Amino acid sequence: MHQKPDPDAMGSSLALAGVLRQLGHQVTVISPTNWPDFLKWMPGNKAVIDYEASPEKANAALNEAEWLFCLDFNALHRTKHMGARLASLDCVKILVDHHEQPEVAAFDYGISDVSKSSTSEMIYDFIVDSGNEAIINKDIASCLYAGIIGDTGSFRFPATSFRVHEMVASLKKKGLQHSIVHEQLYDNFLEDRLRFIGHVLLHRMEVFYEYNAALIAIPKSDLLKFNVRTGDTEGLVNYPLSIQGIKLAGLVIDRDEERKWSFRSKGNVDVNTFARKYFNGGGHFNASGGRSAESLQATVQLFKKAIKENASQLQ
Repeated sequence: MHQKPDPDAMGSSLALAGVLRQLGHQVTVISPTNWPDFLKWMPGNKAVIDYEASPEKANAALNEAEWLFCLDFNALHRTKHMGARLASLDCVKILVDHHEQPEVAAFDYGISDVSKSSTSEMIYDFIVDSGNEAIINKDIASCLYAGIIGDTGSFRFPATSFRVHEMVASLKKKGLQHSIVHEQLYDNFLEDRLRFIGHVLLHRMEVFYEYNAALIAIPKSDLLKFNVRTGDTEGLVNYPLSIQGIKLAGLVIDRDEERKWSFRSKGNVDVNTFARKYFNGGGHFNASGGRSAESLQATVQLFKKAIKENASQLQ
């Protein structure tokens, strides 16, 4: 899965692992980095290896791998320090992803299908199309559902097709308790996070009505003040889109090694191209990420310049 995994990356990986184990395979799930506490309830999560924390254990598993399933990323650099290691492996590499512009040469089989809502939807299709739908149990269903609601914004994003709802209906028939998954993902934080969000919305958000855009810029000092942990900023970029008329929202966080960007948009505003052009990023049409080696102030100025240059699209 990709670094700093979200519900779709972790959910699709654990679901596929659960199915493959039932088919008699030995499976190891590896995350390039740590992951949020709100994902640790997922069945099978305790056995996931953190590559940064346990590189020797992870590399031992990679050395013996015959098949490498690459889930929810389509370019090896999205696995951070694992990228070069994965590139050096001689095993069969299988891509299952839904982001734009895949690094095709890095994989032997698979697809990056941008029409899909999530990698979890693709794993569900993979299970069903291979004739193994009966293997899906309540644990696998919970992981798949977590990935679906994470990447569809609880079914509100445009990629939520009728097939997604049919999939959820099928999972419900298999015993999925959807309310428990929602509670684990969205009602499972510490008090500090709520106070952090309030502080950020009050003091770190700028709204540019003339460009139908908004920006949240978070300095490192805020992360330290509110004891922000991995996953605490999840979903924060969506808040400005609730403002009437706002079509583009940007979130930049001042990390130690770089400034990390997240972008969300509505309608025909293409943040995949926006992120690729200005912030060394990419992703989906309405949801993308990026990064910058510039200072927080400098990268914020670049954002302001970029929305001016794209004023016609935003208006």
